[in-house]
Amino acid sequence: MTQSSSSVQAEFIDRMGHGAESDGLSPIAGRLFGLLLISEAPLSLDDLAEALGVSKASISTEARRLLDRGIVERVSTRGDRRDYYELAPDFFAQVIRSRVARWSKLHDLVNRVNVAPGLSPVVRDRLASIDEIHSFVVERITLALAEWERRPSLRRTRQPKKQARGA
Repeated sequence: MTQSSSSVQAEFIDRMGHGAESDGLSPIAGRLFGLLLISEAPLSLDDLAEALGVSKASISTEARRLLDRGIVERVSTRGDRRDYYELAPDFFAQVIRSRVARWSKLHDLVNRVNVAPGLSPVVRDRLASIDEIHSFVVERITLALAEWERRPSLRRTRQPKKQARGA
């Protein structure tokens, strides 16, 4: 038995909500991201709240968080005073940058404890391994993102804005 398209999409949106917690976001922010990921047109706060079954205030708060991270953009339509939201053209690169920033904060914390007196050699070795892998991985991700940004790509080129729904 196959699932309907709407139930597959609902499951996807819910799973994005659960996954968002590992990125330091709320489940609502993850569900909002998931919905915008599978939406063709920008959506208003009203549309988002209705589709996700949460309050408009919650959507507004979480949309602002995604906006601050550069993952979504606020767009407007002529003749409509409401704000609409859509994914930023480089949304996934922004997600990766956000993860790298979180890893770097953890790395800074490890470096602060590593200079504390009285740590055993075993603990120092553990902390040194975090330092080593962090430097290795983050350097490569940073270089990959820089190379990605230099590449001409239709995927990152903003298409002409479509009129938002209901406009």
